[in-house]
Amino acid sequence: MFALGSVAGVLLLFAVLRWLLSHWWLLAVMAVLAAGVAAWWLRRKQQRAQWERIRARGLRYQISQLDALHHRQFEYAIRDLMQRDGCADAVQVGGAGDGGADVKATDPFGRCWVIQCKHRRAGLGGSPVGTPDLYVLNGTARQLHGADVVVLVTNGRFSAPCAPLAKSQRLHLVDRRILGEWAASSRPLWELLPRLPAPRKPESLS
Repeated sequence: MFALGSVAGVLLLFAVLRWLLSHWWLLAVMAVLAAGVAAWWLRRKQQRAQWERIRARGLRYQISQLDALHHRQFEYAIRDLMQRDGCADAVQVGGAGDGGADVKATDPFGRCWVIQCKHRRAGLGGSPVGTPDLYVLNGTARQLHGADVVVLVTNGRFSAPCAPLAKSQRLHLVDRRILGEWAASSRPLWELLPRLPAPRKPESLS
């Protein structure tokens, strides 16, 4: 039974090959059509990428727009701002088991950024971000994620003890004022923060 099936398969294959050889022009037409479709798809992909780059360069947010976002959308907005500023690999990683990182990115100078996002629907009227969040971020950002720059960003405010703790642990706080300036302008975040580590790629400064 198996032998009969094998013979039938071989005969069918020969029949198909014979038909294709006698209708070679059909193969040529199919090849031309396939090439045309592939070229169209590639061009569409390139156009989408070009428009995405244009959109990213002009990306702006008003602080009221950021207030209105869901906390996950807020993380994506921070990712988009980092991409706008030249961090092509910026990615949203927040979620269960994120190890304190919501956004990771590499800036044009080779520095790895790990950003934790704390969104407050009420803005300044929401509860302040406190030192426990800083302790968690400080314990994971460099050890687990290899961060050069560790940032906690909020559209709200920080409690009073956060600033001295952040300074002592080389953490960077982006409060509502700094966030608003960053999001509504074309300046990258690294131009708004003090005491950043040296670039890993000094040649990028030229």
